Amino acid sequence: MNVIPVAGEDTLSTIFDRGLIGIYHDWCESFNTYPRSYDLLHSSFLLTNLSQRCELMEVVVEIDRIVRPGGYLVVQDTVEMLKKLNPILLSLRWSTNVYRGKYLVGVKSSWRP
Repeated sequence: MNVIPVAGEDTLSTIFDRGLIGIYHDWCESFNTYPRSYDLLHSSFLLTNLSQRCELMEVVVEIDRIVRPGGYLVVQDTVEMLKKLNPILLSLRWSTNVYRGKYLVGVKSSWRP
């Protein structure tokens, strides 16, 4: 499923033209889906764009809610945003690696308190 930010560039018609599905969503709000629904979540500069409108912690908690244990998060963003994101993910028991200084890859653990 392709999720297009409501405040971003409108690329949903291109997604539909390629036979894929997608929706608009404001990531400052909760995502209307069952918990642990997705195996992979990828974002490209989404968190930097959202940082002016909502708290990073709220977005990361929502990401943690919708990604399954063992699922992946791939984030392409600024170095500053990755430095803010990494400790939050580690506190939620994700394992993380940063590649080439601009890609953060996280794997959600199955451990929960």
